Amino acid sequence: MMEQYFHIKQAHPGCLLFYRMGDFYELFFDDAVAAAAALDITLTRRGKHEGEDIPMCGVPVHSHDSYLAKLIRKGFKVAVAEQIEDPAAARKRGGKALVRRDVVRVVTAGTLTEDTLLDARSHNYLAALAEVKGEAALAWLDISTGDFRVQDVVRAEFAAALARFEPKELLVCERLLSVPELYELFNEWKDVLTPLADSRFDSTGAKRRLENLYGVKALDAFGAFSRAGLSAAGAVVDYVELTQKGRLPRLAPPQPFACGSVLEVDPATMRNLELFQTLSGARDGSLLHTVDATLTGAGARLLAAHLTAPLTDVAAIARRLHMVGFFVE
Repeated sequence: MMEQYFHIKQAHPGCLLFYRMGDFYELFFDDAVAAAAALDITLTRRGKHEGEDIPMCGVPVHSHDSYLAKLIRKGFKVAVAEQIEDPAAARKRGGKALVRRDVVRVVTAGTLTEDTLLDARSHNYLAALAEVKGEAALAWLDISTGDFRVQDVVRAEFAAALARFEPKELLVCERLLSVPELYELFNEWKDVLTPLADSRFDSTGAKRRLENLYGVKALDAFGAFSRAGLSAAGAVVDYVELTQKGRLPRLAPPQPFACGSVLEVDPATMRNLELFQTLSGARDGSLLHTVDATLTGAGARLLAAHLTAPLTDVAAIARRLHMVGFFVE
C-alpha cells in the first residue's frame, strides 16, 4: 500500500494527499503532521517505514468538506485520491492485490466549486499575471460561475487591478518572481501566490488551448487579445484542467476588460474608504454592509463588483442609472 501511496504523492508535490481507504481519507507522514495540527485532530501511528513509525490521521468521507474548507482557508492545497476500482475486481487479480487509486481532483483556493466551500455573496477568482515582450495582462476566472475576464495592464497598475477583484489564488510564472520591481507586490499577495513554470504561460500554446476549449478556429469573435492576455488566459485554463483532471466545468468565453473603462482604486485608498471592511477588519460598518440590500448571491456579487470598479464612461453611467430608474420608478 505504501508503494502506491508514494507513487501518487510523488506526482503531486506541494499538496496534502487525501488517500481514500474505505470510509476515511487518510493522510500519512508530514501530511498527517501538518493536517492534524491545522484541523486539531488526533495524530496516530500506523506501521513503520525505514524503522520509524508512520504518522497518520484521517477524516470521514461523509463530512470531509468541512475539513477541506479549513485546510484551504489555511493555505493548503489538497489532492484527493479515490478508489477507482471496485474491491471485488481487485480481489479477482489475487488475494493481496490493492484497489487501484488515483487523484481525481486537486482542491485549491482558486478552484473551489462546492457550495459548502464557497461564500455565495463573494466571487472566488483564480487569476494569472503574464508578461510577454514588455506587455502585461491579467486574466481572472470564477470557476463556480464561469465568469472569465482578461485585461491588459502596465506594472504600475498591477496592485490596483488585483485589489479590484481580489483573487483567492494568483498564478505567476517563475521568471516574474525574480523581477525586483515586483518584489513588493508579490510580498503583499504571497499568501495566494502559485508559481508555475514559464512554459505554462506560452502564448502560442495558450491561443491553441483556448481555441480547442471553445471549438473555434479563431478567438476574434470574443474580442481582441494581446499576446500577454492570451498567455494569462491560457495559463488559467491550463491550471483548471490540471486541478480538475481534465473534467472542465462550463466556462464562459473570455471577455476583454477595457482599459480605462473603470476607475482603478489603489489598495490603500480602498482600505481607507472602508469600502468592504472597516479599518479594524470588520464588515459591519463598511460601505458595502451599509448599502447591501440584495437578496441573492448573484446580486451581492454584482453590487460588490460595481463598488470596486466605478465607471468612467459617461454613456455607461447613464445606462446604469436608467436601469436603476426603471425599477425605482
